[in-house]
Amino acid sequence: MAATVTRLHAMLTVAEVCTELQISRSTFYDWRQKGRAPRCITLPNSSLRVRRTDLESWLNAREDAA
Repeated sequence: MAATVTRLHAMLTVAEVCTELQISRSTFYDWRQKGRAPRCITLPNSSLRVRRTDLESWLNAREDAA
């Protein structure tokens, strides 16, 4: 049971991703359509989830060299 709870917390909803990135839902879906959004998982009910690790990797790939 604990592994299931941990796995659920490791997956973010689109709303959570948008809040974290401070973007609108329409921006997220625009990025997704253009192939610029983090990798998503489509659930059987057609809702999307983003793994926390995929979001972190996506952000790291966009980091500017200082």
